[in-house]
Amino acid sequence: MIILVMGVAGSGKTTIGKLLADTLQWDFYDADNFHSPENIEKMQRGIPLDDADRLPWLQDIQTAIKKWLEENQNVVLACSALKASYRQYFLIGDERIKLVYLKGSFELIQKRLQERTNHFMPANLLKSQLDILEEPAESLYIDISAPPDAIVQNIRDGLGI
Repeated sequence: MIILVMGVAGSGKTTIGKLLADTLQWDFYDADNFHSPENIEKMQRGIPLDDADRLPWLQDIQTAIKKWLEENQNVVLACSALKASYRQYFLIGDERIKLVYLKGSFELIQKRLQERTNHFMPANLLKSQLDILEEPAESLYIDISAPPDAIVQNIRDGLGI
């Protein structure tokens, strides 16, 4: 199974994804690690990525997902997956892929981003992420205002794992 933990920057994808993977004793991957150095530099300068910037990134993640499925690997993948068109690269018609959407208020996420250090995504890009966000119709919605352990348990309960 692949659990795709999605949401905007600051929603807790990496924190929750790692904790969930540790709890399940699965592998964890962060989609941020698939970005090119050029994309990371652009974001560090506060410039939002466009679809052309994202295309090679989406294709690389899709390749990894196909490989994990072929190898029957259990994976938790943290990925923003903001648009439905992006998610089409990941949700490739295999029911072993589960989508979990971490949802929270602008104020909570903004606060988290302002407190975060050592990350290439500046807090001022939150609005651009929210502007392009297309909330998924088919996913497990998880409120991020709870403590991380409770969020992980809510995901496990919601997915029955």
